[in-house]
Amino acid sequence: MTQGIAENFWRKAKKKQKLFLSLLSATAVLAVVAVSFGTYPIKLVHVVQSLFRLVDDTSSLVVWNIRLPRIAASLSCGSGLALAGLFIQTLLRNPLGSPSTLGISQGAAFGASCVIIVFHASPIWTAVAAFAGALGATMLIVVLGRFRGLTPEAVILAGVALSSLFGAATVLLQVLSDETRLAMAVAWSFGDVGRSNWVQISWLSVAVIGLWILGFVWRWHLNALDMGEEPAKTLGISVEALRWQGLIVAALVAALATAFHGVIAFVGLIAPHAARRIIGADHRFLVPVAAVLGAALLLLADTCSRLVLGTGSFPVGVVTSFLGAPLFLYLLLKKRP
Repeated sequence: MTQGIAENFWRKAKKKQKLFLSLLSATAVLAVVAVSFGTYPIKLVHVVQSLFRLVDDTSSLVVWNIRLPRIAASLSCGSGLALAGLFIQTLLRNPLGSPSTLGISQGAAFGASCVIIVFHASPIWTAVAAFAGALGATMLIVVLGRFRGLTPEAVILAGVALSSLFGAATVLLQVLSDETRLAMAVAWSFGDVGRSNWVQISWLSVAVIGLWILGFVWRWHLNALDMGEEPAKTLGISVEALRWQGLIVAALVAALATAFHGVIAFVGLIAPHAARRIIGADHRFLVPVAAVLGAALLLLADTCSRLVLGTGSFPVGVVTSFLGAPLFLYLLLKKRP
């Protein structure tokens, strides 16, 4: 009987590994196909030649200077937001948890609007201010939850309240600004994976890889916490320390993604739920699958946004909101008794 259980376990594990490899391969194919779409169409043969530096023409310049940075940004940003959402949902044991519902994205938007409208800052300082705004929102959540003893459910409600507060402050700044600064602030708030450079993409990629490794190291702790706080404490896990350490690290990654690319809503909400339906709740497989799904989702949304106008000026955040809003409403209705 024990041998049968072990064989069944390894059979399911191999099946999940094959599924992960299939998703990873599909994302890689999507990335190659996405390189060919845009104002300047490129045949797949020329894409492959450009990737391997077999040609040195206009197609190669477009691929390496325009398309590849955009695709790399989509992959790193999508993975980062998905992993951040997964950590938040697991640590707070709430399916509605995400960087948006905790106020992280709205804090970044407020910071960016401040330096754009008040100080007329450059894009570099705009990213710094957005990162600071996101961290400020995170610190408020940590202080309210850690030191004021809020329950995980109350932390989510506090995040919603902070989201409303930062959103109102951002609107107030926009009302008081001139037309030029208003347009710049609004344009920043629309998520765009085409605004980052290779240095920013590298920073975010390192942070995402670090969060991925942390998810692997904490895989058994996250599995235990997913069953409930009491079972996790029984196993000797310091739930409070795990919760707040994980939330801070996840918020840092989400803050970087938002600072470099603007507000991209619902990726951190959709990807973890889709991964759970596909692979189950075991974080050994859930962490990598959520990361790949987040990358594929944002890459697909950006490719669709470029196909709408052909110039890449259609905000990818609008596409992800159209995809995520129905799911968010579904989760809200599903949670009703």
